[in-house]
Amino acid sequence: MRIVMRLARVEEAGALTELALRSKAHWGYDELFLKACRDELTLSPGEISSRRTSVAEIDGRIAGFYTLDGQPPEGELGNLWIDPKHLRRGIGRSLWQHAMGVARELGFAAILIDADPNAEGFYLGMGATTVGTTPSTSIPGRVLPRMRFDLR
Repeated sequence: MRIVMRLARVEEAGALTELALRSKAHWGYDELFLKACRDELTLSPGEISSRRTSVAEIDGRIAGFYTLDGQPPEGELGNLWIDPKHLRRGIGRSLWQHAMGVARELGFAAILIDADPNAEGFYLGMGATTVGTTPSTSIPGRVLPRMRFDLR
């Protein structure tokens, strides 16, 4: 299996949004929860370029994507989603490594992540640390792990 990393194209905004929603649903969230998250997980064509969006492709099909936001010294990993049919195949690690390489090139000293609680273990495995919590912007009363990855 060969993973190809490339910049996302603006016409892929809808497909990336649907991928993020499928990935979120993989964790067993119900329809009401997913509906509440839809706006937060929706990427517009304009966001594709402004949020430094990259995709991982396998056999010409998008298997996952990430967005890298902000300006040095600290950036945000705003999204990192893998199509559920491609989980546990190294795509998350490839996306992470690519994102951190881009972040280093851009001069970031650290990357912050508001993680889904189900993804906290992945980020810990990548070397990030949990530094606190942050309120969910979609679900009142819900808190998310706030994580940090130092690039230096």
